Amino acid sequence: MAKNYWMFVESLENFAITKDLGFTLHGLGPKYRRRAERMRPDDRVVFYVSGLRKWTATATITSRYFEDSTPIWKSVGRDNGYPYRVNLTPDIVVDESDYIDALILAPRLDYVKRWAPEDWPLAFFDRLHLLPQRDFRLIEGEMKRVVNKGRRGDAPVASL
Repeated sequence: MAKNYWMFVESLENFAITKDLGFTLHGLGPKYRRRAERMRPDDRVVFYVSGLRKWTATATITSRYFEDSTPIWKSVGRDNGYPYRVNLTPDIVVDESDYIDALILAPRLDYVKRWAPEDWPLAFFDRLHLLPQRDFRLIEGEMKRVVNKGRRGDAPVASL
């Protein structure tokens, strides 16, 4: 079965919670149950922080979705908690000073071509997106570039 590439769009507050969890767990609201059901181990995800308009990390899904209503994240809008969850393993976690600026990279993505160039942020309005592999690789490639640029000697890559 083909691997899927997802983009999780988070508020700064909920991103901080996921970061504090070590990018090992992510929850989705009731609106996204069907898409959560499609998630499989080895699917890849990229985190986008809407308030910053930046990509911050990538991870690999390590479980099928499961339900858990334990409150972790702050509800936004009509979301009633985030009961549909997947376990993750972080791949690349970019230092805050090196987050990938979507104002620069997003216009190059195939995913945003349906919108007028000046309206590309509308493409990321929802909290969950299925990205083309090419777009995911472009974002992750830029993350690898900034992480590797910051490496010194045998210092570990900025991932968990």
